[in-house]
Amino acid sequence: MIDPNLKDVVVEKFKPFQDEILSSYQDKIHSITIVGSALTDDFDPKKSDINSVFVLTNMDLKFLELLAPLGKKYGKKSVAAPLIMTSEYIKNSLDVFPLEFLNIKLLHKTIYGEDLFQGLEINRSDLRLQCERELKVRMIGLRQGYLSSSGDSKVLTNMFIDSFSGYIPLFRGIILILGKVPPLRNDDVLKILEEVSGVNASVFRLVSKQKKHKTKLTLEQLNTIFEDYYAAIEKLGDITDDIKE
Repeated sequence: MIDPNLKDVVVEKFKPFQDEILSSYQDKIHSITIVGSALTDDFDPKKSDINSVFVLTNMDLKFLELLAPLGKKYGKKSVAAPLIMTSEYIKNSLDVFPLEFLNIKLLHKTIYGEDLFQGLEINRSDLRLQCERELKVRMIGLRQGYLSSSGDSKVLTNMFIDSFSGYIPLFRGIILILGKVPPLRNDDVLKILEEVSGVNASVFRLVSKQKKHKTKLTLEQLNTIFEDYYAAIEKLGDITDDIKE
């Protein structure tokens, strides 16, 4: 049964998907959990996807065959393809994907079956290593994206906007390894990140605002954003790298 505390629009969109899956596969599903922005005030019914995790009792490719044809039908209703896991996979993957599991732990609502995420223990050392790696990868991505834009303002704007949502989970991880409890709302994440790291987060606020209310920016403005964006990520990388285990 869908949790009554979920937003009405989330229930309206997700419940038919859940019901259709359970009607065909209930005996092999351990749990269904909604994760991410659908559980926060950042959720935009017109733009945001509803993300979920289906935990199976055992990995079964027949389930994927059942699920695949439903993608187009429910994708139109902003229901994203779920992550598919088993309880064994979760246990064995915490050291490999601590950042992803941290964000699931922080933002999840199990609506069917047992909640496997609330009690997850995230190793700080594993998390620090992944945050450092992610920051370095994103610096490369920024450089390559800037070059690939070939001075096209629209392409450059979309690069910043498309990349932004992926930074918020990363920032939560950085906040945790710097000793604070990560907040859930995007604005609060940027505020706490600024407080604990000393990095000026104004460029991230600017990109977040641009994502919500697109305005035309000049190439000169975008170049400034690029420079500030890159400098902030680089400084966060240095801070993360300097953290002692």
